Amino acid sequence: MPVRPVLLRGDPRLRRPAQPVPTGRLGQESLLGLVRDLLDTQAARSGAGIAAPQIGEPWRVVVVGSGAFNPRYPLAPLIPRQVLVNPRCTPLEQATDLEEEGCLSVPDLRAPVRRWRRVLCEAITPEGQALSQAMEGFAARVLQHEIDHLDGVLFPDRLEDGTPLLALEPPAVGRSLLAMVEEPRPAQGR
Repeated sequence: MPVRPVLLRGDPRLRRPAQPVPTGRLGQESLLGLVRDLLDTQAARSGAGIAAPQIGEPWRVVVVGSGAFNPRYPLAPLIPRQVLVNPRCTPLEQATDLEEEGCLSVPDLRAPVRRWRRVLCEAITPEGQALSQAMEGFAARVLQHEIDHLDGVLFPDRLEDGTPLLALEPPAVGRSLLAMVEEPRPAQGR
């Protein structure tokens, strides 16, 4: 299937809540074709995940992980690729982490976003099999980010007061964007 254009911040379709996939569509070519388009688009854009609304489809379908090294997140652990239909996530503990995020729909910008550290993901596979699994760390972050897309939320909406949205390239291998934000800047001479 084709690589689809990714909608960019400012497109009103990204702000519309996605519709649940009806049971009758599970296993059907219309859903499986959408899944192929999501997988191809995610791979072509090096996304850590992708949600159907990002390619203009109003359905609650996400891809989390790729199972391969991601040049946009060089320090992140590998996440096995999963396609999740009608996903829900609930925190398993109160602990949160403040870590950097980027987004295919908000290109070239990153910022630290607070997310639950451990979550329970409940979803259905495109073929109709129920899933329930704990996710933590980067995988939990990607899941929460993609579910936000299903609810019409972009990561800049999650920034804490005073957190800058940074127009930067992804951090170099071995350097965290948060460390770059927190390190003192050299004084500039006149």
